[in-house]
Amino acid sequence: MKQINQLSKDWWRESALNAPDIKTELPGPKSKEMHARTSKYMRGLSSQVKLFPVCFEEGFGITLTDVDGNRYLDFSSGIYVASLGHCHPKVSEAISFWAKKLMNVHDFTTPVKEKLMEKMVDILPGNLNAIQLYSDGSSAVEAAIRAARAITNKHEFISAYRDFHGKTMAAVSCARMYRGNTLSYGTTRAPGFYMVPRPDPYRPLWTKENGVIDTDAYISFYEQFLIEGTVGNVAAFVLEPAQGWAGSIFPPEDFFPKLKALCEKHNILLYDDEVLAGMGRTGEWLTLNHWNVLPDIVTFGKSFGNGFPVTAMVVSEEYGDALEEISASSSYGGNPMACAAALASIEVIEEEDILQNVREVGQFFSKRMNEMKEQHPIIGDVKGKGFLLGMELVKDKKSKEPFEEAGKLVYQKAFRKGLAWIPAGHILRMSPPLIMDEKYAKRGMDIIEEAISEVEKKFGYK
Repeated sequence: MKQINQLSKDWWRESALNAPDIKTELPGPKSKEMHARTSKYMRGLSSQVKLFPVCFEEGFGITLTDVDGNRYLDFSSGIYVASLGHCHPKVSEAISFWAKKLMNVHDFTTPVKEKLMEKMVDILPGNLNAIQLYSDGSSAVEAAIRAARAITNKHEFISAYRDFHGKTMAAVSCARMYRGNTLSYGTTRAPGFYMVPRPDPYRPLWTKENGVIDTDAYISFYEQFLIEGTVGNVAAFVLEPAQGWAGSIFPPEDFFPKLKALCEKHNILLYDDEVLAGMGRTGEWLTLNHWNVLPDIVTFGKSFGNGFPVTAMVVSEEYGDALEEISASSSYGGNPMACAAALASIEVIEEEDILQNVREVGQFFSKRMNEMKEQHPIIGDVKGKGFLLGMELVKDKKSKEPFEEAGKLVYQKAFRKGLAWIPAGHILRMSPPLIMDEKYAKRGMDIIEEAISEVEKKFGYK
């Protein structure tokens, strides 16, 4: 296969010139027509599509183009997926090579799978080296839960309020199931699955006398919950390292080290679900690396193949034999195209020094968001590390009452100005491609700030 190691890091820049470039009213006429025809049959669309039903036909680097020829600056990465830019040439060529040579042989070894396994072990911390591959995040999470049962011979699991882990039975049971309709995610949580509060520095349940969030109070509650809320058969704590769906919420710096100590004390596994936050989005291969904590189980997804459906579940070497007991393989997991996409993505992160770019431009994002927080009355809090970012809109900074209507309007106004991004109620979520430089980061933030100012004026704040 032809190598593209010498590909310039600037491969995407020409396509980004003058972006965004809006030529029609948005959504454009062709988008409206196509969406109307498609939505007659395609049901269950996401909130971002319902709020702004545009029809895309091309993506390259940090831009997306719709069927009307409008070009958008991408601040979503296809909802945390195309993290290395849309259609990165190295990743696209790697997929194309295997699509023409060998598409699926179930879980037999292939040359590209061998290379991927070795590369994954290189980037993962500690002795995380027992691996299985899947085609979606929920499947990887379900497999991780089965693995935890096999490793511990226990059946209970604890997750946290506002975590998100997928849309299948066990994965859903590790997250908020109520969606305003008790039947939407099922009538009950699966047996043995429990939820506990997780420290949110902006909305703490427990604080110290000085008003700072009290991590020890959360850990003490977990200790009590193990006795009073479970039957003493907990296999794992299941947590996102940073809560993505909830709005890029990061815990206090001492939370994960103290949680790990609690897990070790009670012989409970720590399962780190990095499907959304992993693969460099916060400037580390694993977001959990920021706190020097080693999980027992980890799952990868979304950006793992830069848009190609490939995910992974990894356990520590000492627990590797448990994967032999859970029928871990799947129909599509680890097919040559998927392995090629994941391998090429890891190589791009290394060759283009993506982690360093995320750290440097992430500092710009942090500075800019904090400046906006000081200047805008409806920005209650800003959150994030690297390119995993969020801003929480409130009606009043003292009461912190969520401002849902403002969130929807800011999302729509910024989209009409050419920014493709992600809504989350009153929280604005931003996840630009990791290749983005400060010039385009500033351009995107300028659009968001302009939209916020317009919404503030509409509601009488300015």
